[in-house]
This record gives sequence, C-alpha cells and structure tokens, in this order.
Amino acid sequence: MEGEPTLRLRIFNLNCWAIRYLSKRRQQRVRLIGDTLRQEGFDLVLLQEVWSEQDYSELKAKLAGSYPFSHYFRSGVIGSGLCVFSRFPILDMLLYQYSLNGYPYMLQHGDWFCGKSVALVVMKISGIIFNVYVTHLHAEYCRDKDAYLPHRLVQAWELAQFIRHTSKAADVVLLGGDLNMHPEDVGIRLLRGWTGLQDAFAEAMRFEGCKNGCTLVPDNCFTDKSELLPFPLGIRIDYILYKAISSFTVKCEELKTTTGRAPGTDIPFSDHEAVMATLHIQRQGQPAGATLGTPDPALADVVAEARAEVGAGLRAARRQRYSSGRMAVLALLLLLLQAAAALATLAGLGAEQPFPKLSFCLLAFLALGVLVLATGLHLFHTMEVKMLHGTEDQMWMVLRALQERPSEG
Repeated sequence: MEGEPTLRLRIFNLNCWAIRYLSKRRQQRVRLIGDTLRQEGFDLVLLQEVWSEQDYSELKAKLAGSYPFSHYFRSGVIGSGLCVFSRFPILDMLLYQYSLNGYPYMLQHGDWFCGKSVALVVMKISGIIFNVYVTHLHAEYCRDKDAYLPHRLVQAWELAQFIRHTSKAADVVLLGGDLNMHPEDVGIRLLRGWTGLQDAFAEAMRFEGCKNGCTLVPDNCFTDKSELLPFPLGIRIDYILYKAISSFTVKCEELKTTTGRAPGTDIPFSDHEAVMATLHIQRQGQPAGATLGTPDPALADVVAEARAEVGAGLRAARRQRYSSGRMAVLALLLLLLQAAAALATLAGLGAEQPFPKLSFCLLAFLALGVLVLATGLHLFHTMEVKMLHGTEDQMWMVLRALQERPSEG
C-alpha cells in the first residue's frame, strides 16, 4: 500500500582481514574502519575476519555512541571472526559452527582453526522483526583444483538450512558476509534457490563502485595479484542478500562498494572491498503469510549438481580414511614387533639385540608418532565421511521432493 510508511535501512558489510601478526597495517586499518563507521552512521554493520578480541573491543569503545548494540561471536581455536554493530537493540542471538571446515594439517591455509560459522541476531525495528545473519565460508585457494569445494558446499547447505529453519518467525531476512563463491557458482545458486534470498547487487536500482560489483580487485594494494590473473576485473565474493517474509516487501535502492583506498588515506580498509546497501522495507496491504516462497523449478538441477560434488568429496574422504587407517595399522604392527623383540631379549630367548639401542628407541618413537598421527587423521576423516554422507542424504531427500512436486500439481 502506498500509504504505508517505508523503513530505510543502511547496511555495511566488510571482510576486515584483521589477522593478528600477519595482516599488513592491521591496527591502522581497524582504526580507519572505526572512524569511517562512526562518521557514516550506518544502521547495521556486519564484519568478518575480526580475529582479535582486542580489535573488537577497540571498535566497540569507538562506536559506542553511534552503535550502542554489538556482539562478538566466539568459536573454534582462533574465533569465528564475526561481529555485529547495530543502532537498534539486539533481542536474541545464536551461533552455528559449520560441521566441516577444511583440514587441520593444512596449516598454510588455517581455515580449520578459525571455527567458520554463521551468526544470527534478531532485532525489532519499527515493529518489524529482522533476522540478520553474518557468515564467512571456507576460502577457495585454487579454482582449477578446488580441494575444499565439498566442504564449502556443505557449509552453503548448512547455511541455507539454518536460515530456513530459524527465520519462520521473522518479517525480513538479511544475510551479509564473505561467501567465497562467485555469483554463478553452484553453492551460491543452491543458497539462493533454497532460501529465496535476493542479491542486492542484482536487484539494486542504483550501483556505484567496482565494475560488476567485484569485491576482490587487482587494484587493491593488499590483494594477491597472482590469485586474480584469470579475472582481470576481479571477483565478487562478498554479498548482501535479503528476503521479505509475511506482509512486507524489500527493495534495494542503492548498492555501493569501496574502490581501493579509503577516502583521505593511502590504504584501503582491507584486501576486500566493503559492500554498502540501502534497503527500503514496506508493509503490504494484505499479509502474505509466513512463507519461504515457491522453489524455482530449476532448483532440482542445482541440488543434483551440488549433491554430485558432495558425492565426489565423500569418495575422496573415504580414500583418505582408508589410507590413514592402513598407516595406523602398519605402525601398530611395527610397534608390536619391536615390543616382542625387546621382550625376547629381556627373557634371554634370543641373541643379542640386532640393532643398537639408540636406533631401536628412535624407531620405536617414530612408529609411535606415526601411529598417533595416523589414528588422529583416521578419526578426522571418519567424521568427514559422516558429515559428507549426511549432507548427501539430506540433498537426496530434498531432490526427491522437488522432483515429485510438479507431478503433484
């Protein structure tokens, strides 16, 4: 209805790249982010990769006057890196840590230690219930040979399921974050198709910023240029997505991205560009009922494609589980042989020990180390197999329901 008042909401989303001791000019950039947020006066701020609680505390103190409500979400060894600042009261919150998030032995990537999660905050603004989600999915380190694709698809599926099952009482759903997926990737298509979320960039009436809305661009001085060689304009992996439920409509009036250096400085906020959206929320004349919408007919193909990728990851995880289990058994057998030889020597049943004692002890310690490491890997890959298998089963049930639905009509 034209007579209904319109709520205007300004949202700021940024992957801050604030890794303690590793990120370049981290403290200077965090101060710059805080100064800019205080000046701009957004309604809602969604941040990722704020790994240091000290950085969050400094931001909270600086922004207390402009954003009196905030929360830092803790998980994993290092933390989730997720935090929210808001002009409006936070009524409730929840954190869900993804069941799969890379490999503990891939130390050079480190995602496993971060506890990647999706955070939910519930707010009531002008009588409208908002479910606001912020997340950060596993990074894509090699597009041609993406070993983490099955894990990222599991995360995208769990994110979609989490939103579907926690947003039924909401009027408006907002999602911001670094999804580490291109707009055409199967994970994004799965997330949007299963939740009905709309892409603010695609729906915006006005756009200003990097070409094609890219948020990782070669012009940024902190960006690894080698990763973007196949993409001379950059890539778009940071998003603001939204959806109206019940009797409301949401329109994106304007979407902006930063374009390298922050105003008045010689450095950007981060290696990622910030995404800023202005949304208009208005009540309709007649309630539409709390619904997540009718799935797109093409969704069945997207779910099937995602399930095939998860299935490939499941087969790889089973092979790794078998290899680590076999290594553990061999190490155990070697330890048992050494123990038998040592007991025989002590009992006087054999000749002198065939190996020097030092070599014998070193071999025993090596076998013990291999046994412990291989057993740990076997347990990890066993859990990985279970999570991948469970996701594949869920997708199969959804796929079957989607395929049967047209015939029911």
